[in-house]
Amino acid sequence: MNSDDLKDRDNVPSQSEPKEAMEGSGISDAKSHFRTETEYPVPQTESANYPQPEVYEVDKAEPVNHIYAGLYAGFWTRFWAYLLDLIVIGSINRMIINPVFRALDVPLIEDGILSPIAIATAVVFYLYFVLMTKYFGQTLGKMVFGLKVVELDGKGLTWGTVIFREWIGRFISATIMVLYVVVAFTKKKQGLHDLFADTTVIYEPR
Repeated sequence: MNSDDLKDRDNVPSQSEPKEAMEGSGISDAKSHFRTETEYPVPQTESANYPQPEVYEVDKAEPVNHIYAGLYAGFWTRFWAYLLDLIVIGSINRMIINPVFRALDVPLIEDGILSPIAIATAVVFYLYFVLMTKYFGQTLGKMVFGLKVVELDGKGLTWGTVIFREWIGRFISATIMVLYVVVAFTKKKQGLHDLFADTTVIYEPR
């Protein structure tokens, strides 16, 4: 073997070099592929076995029609509570108004809607309903039967709402008694005075 053959032999690439290059290229591609999937994950489709969590709208208000669903007080319960309130008002008149009028020598005979006794009893009537409803949300009659006056929007009773319901609305209902029967036919068991003030009467939660 001469020197030229040795030179040619040295210039021939080693058999292991292509293998190492291929192995190195494969490892590099695998690492690149792994890094790509890790840094940039492929979006996965929703699976029936792994449902997505439900999203609740925190600030979404509950429909007004369902706030007191199933709690509305019926006609007869409200009727008996109202009769009990009339007994209480009559007792107040007999224990307070009548003795005062006798002491002042004022006649107790009603000879018209503008007579002193008529005005006094009317003041007691409306003050009773206005003050009791505003401060307690219920009169004594409603307390006995577990009833309470509420606004349909779920807010607290304001003076405007109470006065509009217990004075103006109740005056119309008391003047034309047949209108009180409206409670039996409305969906939310509202009387005429409730419709005016956007209120209703519910069974007080225990």
